[in-house]
Amino acid sequence: MVLESTMICIDNSEWMRNGDYSPSRFQAQADAVNLICGAKTQSNPENTVGILTMAGKGVRVLVTPTTDLGKILGCMHGLEIGGEMNITAGIQVAQLALKHRQNKKQQQRIIVFAGSPVTYDKKALEAIGRKLKKNSVALDVVDFGDEEDGKAEKLDALIASVNNNESSHIVHVPAGTDALSDVLISTPIFTGDGEGGSGFTAAAAAAGGMSGFDFGVDPNLDPELALALRISMEEERARQEAAAKKATEDASKQETDGKQASSSRDVGMAEAVSSSHNDLDKKDDQMDDETSLLQQAVAMSMDKLAPVPSSSTVIADADMSDAVDQDLALALQMSIEDSAKDSSTDTEVNKVLGDQSLMSSILASLPGVNPDDPSVKELLGSLQRQSEDKENEDESGKKEEKQ
Repeated sequence: MVLESTMICIDNSEWMRNGDYSPSRFQAQADAVNLICGAKTQSNPENTVGILTMAGKGVRVLVTPTTDLGKILGCMHGLEIGGEMNITAGIQVAQLALKHRQNKKQQQRIIVFAGSPVTYDKKALEAIGRKLKKNSVALDVVDFGDEEDGKAEKLDALIASVNNNESSHIVHVPAGTDALSDVLISTPIFTGDGEGGSGFTAAAAAAGGMSGFDFGVDPNLDPELALALRISMEEERARQEAAAKKATEDASKQETDGKQASSSRDVGMAEAVSSSHNDLDKKDDQMDDETSLLQQAVAMSMDKLAPVPSSSTVIADADMSDAVDQDLALALQMSIEDSAKDSSTDTEVNKVLGDQSLMSSILASLPGVNPDDPSVKELLGSLQRQSEDKENEDESGKKEEKQ
C-alpha cells in the first residue's frame, strides 16, 4: 500500500450551479470528492487528505492534510458558490500545503476538479507542471463541465509537463453524465498505477461497494463468515442448476407428449376417416344392391303388365280404377271382335262369359283387378247382355235364312 498525502482542489465557481450533471455540477463534484477521500483514508491508515477551494474571494484551504475522515467530509457542507476558478493559484497553494506535511515519507499528490473555463494560457500551465515535476508531486485532473475551445488542450499540456513515469492522469467527463463518481471509479485516478500512482485500488473498490475478495469479505479477517457465504453461494448455485435442469426436462417432456398426442390424434383421425369411408362404401353397395333389386322387380312387373295392343285411345287423365276397367273392357272387346271372325270362337267366348265362376277366377288372377268391384261386375253384366243379344240376333238371322 502506497503511503500518500493528497490535496483535493475543488471548483466552486459560478459554473457549478449548472444542472448538466445530476443533480448539479457542484453536488456531482462533492459526491466524487467524498468517494476519493474515503478511498484514500481506507487504503492506508497513515494516508492524509486535505481540501481547498479555487474560486470565490480567493483560494481557501478548508482542511489541511489529515487522517480524520469526518473532518474532511464535514468541511464540504455550507460552501459558497461564486466567482471564477483560479487553477494556477489553487495548484500552488496545494503544493505548499503538501510541503508542510508532517510525515515526509508520504508521496505527494494533487487532484484538481476543473468544471469551469481555464483563463490561463498553455505556457503558464506548463511552467507550473514543470515545477510540480521538479518537486516530485503527481497531478490528477478531472475535466468536466464547459467544453470551451482550448480547455482540453491546456489541461493535456499541464499533465504532459508534470507527468513522470505515468504517475499523473487526466479524465475528460462529457456533459450529461448522470453520476460523475461512476465514471471516475473505473479510471486510473481510482485504479492506481503501481509504485508511481495513487495505490488505493482495493480501498476505492471497497468504498464503491466492491472488494478484491469473494462476497466482499476478507477471509483472513473473518474466515467463518467467508466460509458461510461461500457455502451459501454454492448451495444457491446448485439450486439454480437443478431448477434449470428440471425446467429443461419438463420442456422436453412436454414437447415429447405433444408430439405423441398429435400423432395419436392423427392416427385417430385417419382411422375415423377410413371407417367413415368404409361405411360410405358399404352404404353405397347396399344402395346399389337395393337399386338392382328394385329394377329387377320393376322389370318383372312390366313383363307381367305388358300393355295389350288397342285401337282405342286411352284417356291419360282418368284415375287408376277407370284405367284398369278400360283396359279390361278393351281386352274383352278385342277378344269378342276376334271371335266374330270365327263362329266357333264366338261360341267359346259366349260360354266363357256365361260361366260366372270361370270369369271370377280369370279376373282374380289379373293383378290389380278386384272381381267384387261394382264397376267390374257392371262391365261383365253389359258384356253378357251384349253376347246374349248377339246370340239372339244370330238365331233370328238363321231362322230367316231357313224360311
